[in-house]
Amino acid sequence: MSEERGRHNPIGMPGRAFGGPRMGMPVEKAKDFKGTLVRLIGYLKPRKFQLFQVLLTAILSVIFSIVSPKVMGKATTKLFEGLMAKYKGVPGAGVDFDYILRILVILGGLYLISAFFSYVQQFVMAGVAQKTVFDMRKDINDKLSRLPLKFYDSHTHGEILSRVTNDVDNISNTLQQSITQLITSIITLVGVVAMMLTISPLMTFICIMTLPLYVFVTKPIVSRLQKYFAAQQKALGELNGHVEEMYTGHRIVKAYGRESASIDAFNKINDRLYEAGWKAQFISGIIMPFMTFLNNIAYVFVSVVGGILVTRRAIEIGDVQAFIQYSRQFTQPLNQTANISNIIQSTVASAERVFELLDEVEETPDSTDAMAIRFPRGEVKFQNVDFGYSEDVTLIRNMNIDVKPGQTVAIVGPTGAGKTTLVNLLMRFYEISGGKITVDGVDIRELKRESLRSIFGMVLQDTWLFNGTIRDNIAYGREGATDEEIVRAAKAAHADHFIRTLPDGYDTVLNEEASNISQGQKQLLTIARAILANPAILILDEATSSVDTRTEVHIQRAMAELMKGRTSFVIAHRLSTIRDADFILVMNEGSIVEKGSHKELMARGGFYADLYNSQFAGGKPAEKAV
Repeated sequence: MSEERGRHNPIGMPGRAFGGPRMGMPVEKAKDFKGTLVRLIGYLKPRKFQLFQVLLTAILSVIFSIVSPKVMGKATTKLFEGLMAKYKGVPGAGVDFDYILRILVILGGLYLISAFFSYVQQFVMAGVAQKTVFDMRKDINDKLSRLPLKFYDSHTHGEILSRVTNDVDNISNTLQQSITQLITSIITLVGVVAMMLTISPLMTFICIMTLPLYVFVTKPIVSRLQKYFAAQQKALGELNGHVEEMYTGHRIVKAYGRESASIDAFNKINDRLYEAGWKAQFISGIIMPFMTFLNNIAYVFVSVVGGILVTRRAIEIGDVQAFIQYSRQFTQPLNQTANISNIIQSTVASAERVFELLDEVEETPDSTDAMAIRFPRGEVKFQNVDFGYSEDVTLIRNMNIDVKPGQTVAIVGPTGAGKTTLVNLLMRFYEISGGKITVDGVDIRELKRESLRSIFGMVLQDTWLFNGTIRDNIAYGREGATDEEIVRAAKAAHADHFIRTLPDGYDTVLNEEASNISQGQKQLLTIARAILANPAILILDEATSSVDTRTEVHIQRAMAELMKGRTSFVIAHRLSTIRDADFILVMNEGSIVEKGSHKELMARGGFYADLYNSQFAGGKPAEKAV
């Protein structure tokens, strides 16, 4: 788990140099590189014209750039010829500074035009990259809204967020920077070789012959780097995971006095990271001196051969200068292309994870003739319902429930009995394996999901509030609610008093985790939200579990008022809170083992009675304790 955290954590991401991974960094590879690349290119197809502009401007920018050394060589030759003529005493000999000035003006123009086309290239590619990623993010967001609850239950939030943020950002950066670098590098390489050939095929051959030396020298170093960088990433992932766990759980660490053990564990991981990182960086640092050494050897050979050719008047001295500049440019695009190839592999791996998300099985779409219940009454029936999270395991078997409008149904049972699952099926978060669930006599599969879920109001044990004002959080229950209705709902939930004690009242802004109010106050706001929604059917999942006893009394009264005339499903853990329910469903291992009122079930002395009695201590009989 720690490794996984490190991989997705920005701190644990591979370092980048010149817009790409460091040489030798291990690159995550896609399982289907070709198929994913083709699919990624499909996102670029609508912008073929802009990509053609990028290619054209890149070619023009490189052309004007690589012609410059050749032109500069002309100035060098003219300067050399003038000085030599003057040295030999040729009458009227001297340096033609007007010619050199014209060359300098031409050079300035060439560099300016090259910079202009480079700017246009970057500008157009920025639009292509951002528009492409915009479309991808839109597709992801639309997809997430269509995915069933099953998907979110089987994937961690961190994993989903990593694909939506880190992977998409990786694609964005590559499209913005690396693609233009790749195009420019390839064109530069071709152009430089062409210019070198026009100057001297022999010296060009010498430069090209040094390439095998680069491979021969760097290959054994890179192979060792893979091992050390992999160890570095593993240790970094463990360190990030340890730090995250220790800081998020710092209260528990301090409460149990485990600070020393935590520090010792950190030091051990940190030592491993130091060893792996030191070796990786040291060996990585060796590459550049070797590359410089080989470059210098090539420089010496080119200079010597160039000097010989000049003395034989095969080429001009300015051509030697231009060739030396081209030889320097010759290795740069090769290094950039090697780096970019690693980036592209990493990017395609990111794209593959994004496409895996886009290919997830969606909710069964609503039928074209799906219905909507305009005036729901709240009648609910489960008829021979079977359900399992996987095909080979059945959790709920042959469930039959008949709930009349306005009835309160309590659902009790041990952990894992299937209480929450029953509610998930009712709201069609999951599709049943067999049988039928109806609301007001209509099969819920024949209803629009939006219409079905608008019938329900939910108050869960785990509160959810978003970053915004208290007013906005309550108003989330019904679009277009007035301030008076919001305040009325807050009063009914006994939340109005504590809200008004806050400095900004209803305009108090809740932070991302709503940690600036207590857990009980959060629950009151979710209850106020449900009251404002005014649903036909209520689902209460231990809604008062986070409030104190005194507040619970107020909430129970508010809930009793709220539930009047409404069908209510109450998932209860404290059995004392559901004694007044019309009937109680007792679940165990996915089946309803008992059904009846509180008194009926206590009189039977069965499973419910055992559960109820287990919640009372002191040896006092349960019914007398009530």
